[in-house]
Amino acid sequence: MAKKTTPRGQATKAEKPVQRWTAKRRTELVLKVLRGETSPQEAARKHGLTVAEIETWQDRFLAGAQNALRARPRDEVAARDEEIKRLKQKVGELVLDLDVFKVAMKHHPFGRSRLPELERRSRASLSGGLVESWE
Repeated sequence: MAKKTTPRGQATKAEKPVQRWTAKRRTELVLKVLRGETSPQEAARKHGLTVAEIETWQDRFLAGAQNALRARPRDEVAARDEEIKRLKQKVGELVLDLDVFKVAMKHHPFGRSRLPELERRSRASLSGGLVESWE
């Protein structure tokens, strides 16, 4: 028998549906996951959330806890700037990987015909779909 999917934020019949995911409710759910009382997959299914949402809450929770336990906690702006720097580095790495892939595909017999399409898609995704072509 197939399970019914529930709208986001809705609980199963046994629990009262969560109207709004406040910080307190998110904290309680993350702590249950960290204690091993539930898994992210089980919690997501139970509450109509995605696993990615729960894992993001967990990452933010742990980052905040680590900062709180520092001898000299960083302010939020500095932490955000550090995260932006880390993400820019990751984007740079991914661009380099894509460049290596493009070079490899030029020499692959099946890659030559799809290379222009791949370049167009990668450019559109990098620009958020706003730019069709940079040339």
